[in-house]
Amino acid sequence: MELRDKVIAIIAEQAMLEPGDVSLDNSPADLGIDSLGLVESIFAIEETFDISVPFNANAPEESEFDISSVAAIVAAVERLVQKQHASA
Repeated sequence: MELRDKVIAIIAEQAMLEPGDVSLDNSPADLGIDSLGLVESIFAIEETFDISVPFNANAPEESEFDISSVAAIVAAVERLVQKQHASA
């Protein structure tokens, strides 16, 4: 399973949807994911990929981790995974 597919599966699970129902253009809000659900998704992403996500749930607009869309989340996870592999 590709990284993108894993991230989509995590987001879909939180939204109680099938992964095929999640589009890269969707925002978490489009999928019915509230702030608590978003934090739970981020925890699951961190655990799945063994990364630390720089996300401030109290001020997501100030975070380095873009949560504006599923595509942005996938891209941010890809950067963090690459960064971790480069420093390992």
